[in-house]
Order: sequence, then structure tokens, then C-alpha cells
Amino acid sequence: MAAQPEGGDGQPPVPSLSWSDCQGGFECANADVPLDYRDPQGRTITLAVIRKKAPDQARKKGTLFLQPGGPGNSGVDFVRGNYADLPAALRDSFDVFGYDVRGVGRSSPVTCWDDPTYTRAITAAKGAPGPDAYGTAVRQGAAFDQACRDNAGELAPYVGTGYVARDIDLLRQALGEDRLTYYGRSFGSYIGTVYAAMFPERVRALVLDGAYDPEHYANRPYAYDRPQYLALDGAMSRFLDWCEANQDTCGFGDGDPRGAFEKLKADLDANPVPTANGGQANGYTVVYRLMFNINEGKVIWPSLGEALRKAQQRDTTSFLLRPPSPASFDFLNPNIVVECVDKDYPRSPALLKRQVTTNARLAPLLGPAMAYGPPLYDHQHATTCAQWTGEKPSRYAGSFRAKGSAPILVLGTTGDPDTPYQDAVALSRKLDNGRLLTFQAEGHTAFGRSACATDAVTGYLVDLKVPARGTTCADETQPPSATPKVAPPGTTLGELRNGVSDRLDRLGSLH
Repeated sequence: MAAQPEGGDGQPPVPSLSWSDCQGGFECANADVPLDYRDPQGRTITLAVIRKKAPDQARKKGTLFLQPGGPGNSGVDFVRGNYADLPAALRDSFDVFGYDVRGVGRSSPVTCWDDPTYTRAITAAKGAPGPDAYGTAVRQGAAFDQACRDNAGELAPYVGTGYVARDIDLLRQALGEDRLTYYGRSFGSYIGTVYAAMFPERVRALVLDGAYDPEHYANRPYAYDRPQYLALDGAMSRFLDWCEANQDTCGFGDGDPRGAFEKLKADLDANPVPTANGGQANGYTVVYRLMFNINEGKVIWPSLGEALRKAQQRDTTSFLLRPPSPASFDFLNPNIVVECVDKDYPRSPALLKRQVTTNARLAPLLGPAMAYGPPLYDHQHATTCAQWTGEKPSRYAGSFRAKGSAPILVLGTTGDPDTPYQDAVALSRKLDNGRLLTFQAEGHTAFGRSACATDAVTGYLVDLKVPARGTTCADETQPPSATPKVAPPGTTLGELRNGVSDRLDRLGSLH
């Protein structure tokens, strides 16, 4: 067993789960775990958990943990929202389990900026920032840090992934599982990586989909950030190339979609569009929406083209003109805090400026808005986290080999705009017993978007069948060559699936 944190006094108690019905065949409970694992018998934090039991309990193989992306997405909602789309073999073989990690959702969420503060900052941001934008970004990062000390200081030090992994091991024991069976996507892949590193002998099967390079993420964050800027801009660039070559289907740009996109950002910055709730949408709004929705892959490209054309026309039914909502802010607060605790940014202001301005220059389509915007998402955290002053007892720094673990399946998507493919390659090589499956596609993650990858994941989780070395899937759904099936006005296909919530993390659906 991994050693207790320094200063630990005995083992933390295993939570007792008292399950009750919470509609739709799901059961919910609360789990009390130590706030600070250096004091395992001390103060506790309560985690919200959910499961749906396998229909034939006599034939089940155990419990499957599902971990969403983020940090900041609700694992309770992830299980509830995705259970029906899981392959029948997974639903038949496992009780499906999820939970809101510490600091997220129903598990004592961290809040630094309140909704009005976030709204003011995002409303003032620009899609095409000016030359003075860097200084503003640094000042906003410092203001966010101060708000965290004022509003979340008692909890923030303890939300790092090292403690999340310890929580998972207590939950595994509470469920009566000898070893962990786990699917984690995006940031959930990093949580799984840390669990395997800390408890390698406790691994039965781990799927890490849309994987992180853990050494870069935790210990060389500037080296982690830049590839993410380049991956996001690369995906946007490939979409615009497709748009230029398929004008009838795309409908945006009149033969020059790149020029039209730059003009659209500037025009909306100069003259924001009033929205129905009294807010306004500008070029930054468009960048924010594109950053998340381009994750859907090629199938979404015609809908993106239509939404950009509507934005040109200042038509507020375009989802690209929908400003971030409080649901976004509920996600963004822990997204930043967890990563500021997890990552070790150098403290040099000169290095910060050089890295951030270079990222903006190298990723000209979406990068400047992100680099110089308010505290927001993932690769844009440097201006906040490089100024972070809180202690980080819950941070995990390595090693990430997971020596002695069972085989671990790593999935990487070649055109992933959110978790670059090279990160999955790096993780598969770093793990002592990693196996890489490649999905040749645009978009974020592979499970649920590729029948080939989904079948491989299912066979591995159920029967421990590890895909052959070099396995590649190439079955991405292509954009239609004619007018696609039309989603309701103002939505993309992904948003149609996701419903009204800004941050309901959804697996792809092959139905």
C-alpha cells in the first residue's frame, strides 16, 4: 500500500455508505473522508456519490467507476446522464458508480469569484485583445487568487488530485472492491493516472481516455500549456480549411473563412450583440463557445459553420452568441483552483510574460482571447496559478510509472483539440504497463465516438482483453456532404445531446 502522508496517524476510516433511492433506478449516498490526509482522523469532507446496480447481481464482475473531465464536472451528473448510452455489456457486468470529487458540485464546491464578478470580467474580455491586454490578465489573475484566499481558503489546499486519489481508494473499500475498475476521460484520465501511481497493486482495469502527460501537467506546466494552445488552434484551422473547401455545406466565409473569422471577432468586440437576458455577446463569447464545441469532431463542423454565419448576421439564435452562464462559473471556479494546486508554475514574472505572449502569438485564431482573458479554462491558467500563494499538501508530483500495476489502457485522438495526442503517447510510454490505442479523428476523446474504440474499451473492462500493440481506430463520423440533419435553432448536435446545462459532460453516443 502507498505510504500515508507525512505526519499521518493511522489509517483513515473507510466511509459507511447508506444508500437511498434517487430516481431513475439510481441510488445516492454521502461519504465522509478526511479533509486533510495528514490528519486522517481529523476533520472530514462529505462527498456525494451515486450508483446504478447491475440487473443481475449474481453475475456482475464488480463496480465500474466513471470519472468525467474537468476539473470541475460532476461525477454524479456524469453517471446519471450517460448510463443509458453505455454498452449493454458494461451495464450488465458492473454496478456503475460515480461521485463529485472534493471541491466540485455537491461535494463542498470551491467558489472564488461569484457570478456577478465572473460576468463582469467575461463581458469586458475581447475576442481580439489589444496590446495592453497582458497586464489586465495578470491583474485579474491576482484578483482571482485573492478571492480564493478570502472565499475558499479553508478548502482550497485540499482539492488536489493526490487527495482525490486517496478518496477513490477509500470509496473502493467502501464498495467492497478488492481492486479498481475505472474509466476516466480528459481530466478524469489524470485522476486515474495518479491513482495508479499511488496504488498500482489496486488496479484491476483503468481506461485513460484523452490522456494527460502527467509529468508536464504537474511539474512542467508551461510545457503542458503550449501544446494545448497549438492543438486547439490546429483543430480550428482544420475546420476553417474544410469550410473553405466545402462552402456549400459550411456556409461561412464567402471563400475566405479565416479572414471572415478574424473580422467577426473584431466586429463583435467593437459592437457587442445584446442578448435576451440583458447581457451581451462579443468576439470573446464566440471564442469561448468554439473552444468547447469544437471538441465534438467533424460531425459538428456543418453546425459550426451555420452558427458562425448566424453570428455574422448578429442572430442571437446562434449558440456562439450565448454568453457563459452560472453553470459555466460553477465549473470554472474548481477548474482553476484544482489546477493551481496540482501544478507547479515557476514564480518568475518575466518567464510568465514570455510564455503567455508566445502562446498567444503561436495560436492566433483562438489563443490571444484565451491567453489574455480572465481566469478561465485549462491552458489559460498561467496568469493565475503562477501567482498562487496557498499551500498544496494535496498535490501529487510523481513518480507516474505505476510500477507493478495491471495493464492500463490509454486512448489518444490524433486531432484532439483539448488533450493533445502526444500526451497520450507520452503517458503510455511513462507507465510501466501502459498500452496505447489511437483514434485517428478530430474531436476530444474516443470512447462513444468510435465503435472500434468503444468495443476495445468494453472488452478490456469486462474481460481484461488488452488491445494489440499499435491498435488504431479510424471510424470517425464524417461531416455530411449535403445539408445535415438540423438541430433546433441555436444548438449544435452536441448541445442538443447535452441539454440546457453548459457543463454536463457527455460521452459520445453511437446510437
